[in-house]
Amino acid sequence: MTTALQADLDRAFWVEGFQDFLALESGNSPHTVDNYTRDVRRLAVYAVSRGVKDPDGVSPRLLREFVYHLKDLGLAPASIRRQISSSRTYFRFLVAEGHAIRDPSDRLEMPKAWRKLPEVLSHDELEALLSAPNPDEALAWRDRALLEVAYATGVRVSELVSLGMQDIWYDDALVRVLGKGGKERLVPIGRRALGAAALYAREIRPTLDRGETKARFFLNARGRPLTRVGAWSIIKRCAQRAGLDKRVSPHTLRHTFATHLLEGGADLRAVQEMLGHADLSTTQIYTHVDREYLRSVHKNYHPRA
Repeated sequence: MTTALQADLDRAFWVEGFQDFLALESGNSPHTVDNYTRDVRRLAVYAVSRGVKDPDGVSPRLLREFVYHLKDLGLAPASIRRQISSSRTYFRFLVAEGHAIRDPSDRLEMPKAWRKLPEVLSHDELEALLSAPNPDEALAWRDRALLEVAYATGVRVSELVSLGMQDIWYDDALVRVLGKGGKERLVPIGRRALGAAALYAREIRPTLDRGETKARFFLNARGRPLTRVGAWSIIKRCAQRAGLDKRVSPHTLRHTFATHLLEGGADLRAVQEMLGHADLSTTQIYTHVDREYLRSVHKNYHPRA
């Protein structure tokens, strides 16, 4: 699509106003604003392809067909759920601003049946991953600290790379996390992760600091704040070195953190607080993982299973 056509589409579907609403009024992160804008543009392109020239012409039926279209394209269930969420937010904005008469998304259902249980690491797989950084490499202790902190706290990758030097409270064994919507939470952190973080902060980080750190805790080899992509690369490389067959990402460590807590008997609301979930239903997916774990234990150890 040419720049001129994109500009016409944005004007017809009030995309710029929606961006301002997300960033200025709702206080969403730039990452969320970018994702929701991309989703709305995708919807607009589909609507125009069906002969609809503005958002007021989008019907509930067209929205349902759009969701099935995304499924046929092979979009991941998580991406489709976000598309539905962004569409709902978009139409609420349009109705509130008087740009649309009705909200066609009010009965659009989330595709719960498509939702897959998150993959988690076993305790042995986790130990292999945490031991994967090669001590002979210059950044091994940076990588080890990153893995340990990610698993110990269950933070999102965006929260992990945003940690500042003052956010790890060694004496209190807590990590201060700035989550979605600017909400702050405190998450306990274990001794092993604290030890790895302290060693990295004392021995490795000062050698990387070239005055461009923005006080961030995790730095790359050039002395700049580690990015989300950088964190992904480190975890992927360590998973390969550990010989893990599973696809391991920062989210895998977050899932593993939650599942291991529940396996150990943790209260679901405590896990919700540590994960920074606004809604308990989001955390409840891990109870399904926990039930699968209990079934496997029963099958392996009950004499008449």
